[in-house]
Amino acid sequence: MSTLTLAAEFFPMNERDLDAVAALEASVQKFPWSRGNFADSLLAGHGAWVLRRGGELIGFSVIMRVIDEAHLLNIGVAARYQGCGHGARLLRQAMDNARLAGASRLFLEVRPSNERAVELYRHFGFRQIARRKAYYPAAEGREDALVFDKELT
Repeated sequence: MSTLTLAAEFFPMNERDLDAVAALEASVQKFPWSRGNFADSLLAGHGAWVLRRGGELIGFSVIMRVIDEAHLLNIGVAARYQGCGHGARLLRQAMDNARLAGASRLFLEVRPSNERAVELYRHFGFRQIARRKAYYPAAEGREDALVFDKELT
């Protein structure tokens, strides 16, 4: 069976995934998380998942749960798989896992310039609740973050 006919599957992220996840992140972000950032998330017990087709990494998500809330810390899809619905699958799976872990609300930050992500979050019913000034590093100075949330119940 070729990898093109294999269904993409979710797996808990583990230490063996870190090099590939960091490489994917670096390939799609101008200011990526480091391998160490992902390793720290695993050590902290954050919910971290990878989406794979065969052995190929398609995407990942990292969520931090705190009592009855969750925060989407990072989510990414390999460039060649963007626009194919994998971001939506990752987001849906992250919301489901947060809800199953007892979270009633999910928060996230996103760059206003990341219009595709903003559109995806709005499509899933996230609403903008704040704007963090100069939150992200940018090519020329800093970029604001839009803060979104969604009730999960």
